[in-house]
Amino acid sequence: MTLPLTGLRVVEIGQVFAGPFAGLILAELGAEVIKVEKPDGGDDARQMGKAYLRGDALNFHDFNRGKRSVALDLKSAEGIAALHALLAQADILIHNMRPGVPEALGLGPEETTARHPRLIYCAMGAFGHRGPLKDRPGYEPLLQAFGGLSSITGEPGGPPVRMGASVVDQGTGMWTVIGALAALRQREATGRGCIVNASLFETAAMWAGQKAAAWLNQGQAPVRHASGHPDFVPYESFDTADGPLLICCGNDRLFAKLATELGHPEWTADPRFATNRARLANKDALLAPLREVLRARPRAEWLDRLVAAGVPCAPVNTVPEMLAEPQAEAMGVVVSPPGEDTRVIGIPLSFDGLRPQPRAGAPRLDEHRGAGFED
Repeated sequence: MTLPLTGLRVVEIGQVFAGPFAGLILAELGAEVIKVEKPDGGDDARQMGKAYLRGDALNFHDFNRGKRSVALDLKSAEGIAALHALLAQADILIHNMRPGVPEALGLGPEETTARHPRLIYCAMGAFGHRGPLKDRPGYEPLLQAFGGLSSITGEPGGPPVRMGASVVDQGTGMWTVIGALAALRQREATGRGCIVNASLFETAAMWAGQKAAAWLNQGQAPVRHASGHPDFVPYESFDTADGPLLICCGNDRLFAKLATELGHPEWTADPRFATNRARLANKDALLAPLREVLRARPRAEWLDRLVAAGVPCAPVNTVPEMLAEPQAEAMGVVVSPPGEDTRVIGIPLSFDGLRPQPRAGAPRLDEHRGAGFED
């Protein structure tokens, strides 16, 4: 397939997750992504975990496949000159350098875009590009905590919990790509690039946006619901005889189907349970008998019965169980860079029914020096 971003050139000065993830998305969509790394060790993610392949950690291979690596000492005049030679032929610059570092290197957004007026300059920070915390660095768990996400994750009455996935880092990478592509569309009309800013804090705030809106507009402080939902009952995970099952009744019609399949059609006539608002007010009274019924039979049996009845439900899979699902195989979510045994999750997009495949594995440090990018 012809990838949609073929012909686009991206320079990535990325470390660990947020910057490299943005570069990965663009690379998987067809862009040529030139990863600029420091000569001494390169991207810190190369050492983030035990050696997996060619001395680099698995995390590095996952987030940097399909890129080209050039090592430049950006603290030297020669390194800066080489970088500007790359930027002169680039469409997009992505970086998640620590706040203040680009300016100290003479690579601040205003001066860089003045020198390269067609460049889309994408900067990612921890707390944002202005305000009292703009110069403070940050990491995923810090911004999950600061951004309110940890406070709404976990069991009711329990401690705040970090989400298991790096949703803030990867989300910031996604927003950066969205901003870069929008800026490219604008450049078609104006002939000029622009500065795109994204941050971990803004991403965390957006992911917490539904809870924030409830507080801002209704004074409703969010609470933790474990696997449950503040506005629907039943809408959470339940133990069966041999494993957890998540059931989502998003309206009264679905609840009636569930009640019938569980052998309790009388629940729909009970004024405590007849409507979703009534069930919200009487949640404990409903969930106690519901849990008792579901624990009596194996999960696979309940899945078959509830799916046949049209009740939305799913097993609470472990990651290995998810990967073993026939649906995962049918959708081709696992991909492998050519010539490598590494298996990773492909980007969740298809074009005309086809998922973009990795074009290469992750590069060795400085593997592509002298490849003529500046020509």
